[in-house]
Amino acid sequence: MKKKWRMYVMMAPAIIFFAIFNYYPMYGVIIAFKEYSASAGILGSPWVGFSHFERFFNAYYFWEILRNTLLLSAYQLAMFPVPIIVALSMNEIKNNLFKRFTQTITYAPHFISVVVMTGMLVAFLSPSTGIVNNLLGLFGIEPIAFLAEPGWFKTIFVQSGVWQTAGWGAIIYLAALAGVNPELHEAATVDGASRLQRILHINIPAILPVIVILLILEVGNLMSIAFEKVYLLQNPLNMQSSDVIQTFVYRSGLLEGQYSFSAAVGLFNSIISLILLVTVNYIARKTTNNSLW
Repeated sequence: MKKKWRMYVMMAPAIIFFAIFNYYPMYGVIIAFKEYSASAGILGSPWVGFSHFERFFNAYYFWEILRNTLLLSAYQLAMFPVPIIVALSMNEIKNNLFKRFTQTITYAPHFISVVVMTGMLVAFLSPSTGIVNNLLGLFGIEPIAFLAEPGWFKTIFVQSGVWQTAGWGAIIYLAALAGVNPELHEAATVDGASRLQRILHINIPAILPVIVILLILEVGNLMSIAFEKVYLLQNPLNMQSSDVIQTFVYRSGLLEGQYSFSAAVGLFNSIISLILLVTVNYIARKTTNNSLW
């Protein structure tokens, strides 16, 4: 450390940040096993063991919340290949002007804030004034209250997320594709390989390590659905489909003041995420020799 002290000084801000905002707050997780009282403090509150977990597991709404979280997460995971397809498609564009225009169009939605995005969705999908229902009306289709019907919530949430993030997510794949040796494509072309064959046998294997790493990270965040967007699109009419663990923790913890109970639910969610992350990392290491650790 004495010899490399400059490197440690450079690392210090990041280490301090994670220590304060990621590791120190983990101390508060113990309130999940206590009946927390603000006046008594964390250490002074009485222990209750696993009673909060048992209460959550035995609640009538447990399976509905868990099902909504898993289905929404699985739907999002199914869209994982979209940025890869976008990157592979952009990589094949030869006209530089058109390529820059396409990149700008696909990247732009990423810079729209969640609040603005949800406001746009509410406006576009309004049954009375929304542009989507106006277009449907041209074909004789009756207006649909998209955000009031539980069956539409997951599709609206996930597909709008794909539109907003696909172009930005393609950047890292484009960077990996930029490192592919052009001589490989030239040799494949001479051997009679079609464009699709070159994509399948040259481009995809070249970016496979990146795909595996990002897939592991995506699975690790599987249970951590974007709370802000879900909460802003949520209403009493679509609650049956939109109520997930994050929104439940918010209601029970901050709105109802059940701090210990909400901490137990949040801890349960984090444990599931950890198990998924370790499992997928192990499978990736055994099958592709690429993993986070």
